[in-house]
Amino acid sequence: MDVSKTKSSFYRRLYVAWLIDSGGACSVPALMAATGMPRRTAQDTLTALADLDIDCVFVQQPGERNNAGYYAIRDWGAIDPRWIAAHLAQIKAILGYP
Repeated sequence: MDVSKTKSSFYRRLYVAWLIDSGGACSVPALMAATGMPRRTAQDTLTALADLDIDCVFVQQPGERNNAGYYAIRDWGAIDPRWIAAHLAQIKAILGYP
């Protein structure tokens, strides 16, 4: 299936937000493990969530140092996470994720 870079980028952002919100992957290493994407791609995708008005924040663990914590979705903006859940198999297939 031939998918545009725009569509694959959009789906990657949706999938990463869904992984974070579902508790499946709430850190960069966990995102890398779940998707196989390189660290830089995972970091860039987290930053790009704001472009979709998805409010993703890093929650620092109390008493920890050096960015010990996790990511959380505070607001989905105009995105309906139920749509992502209903189309998860299709999104993963298009992205080539396990």
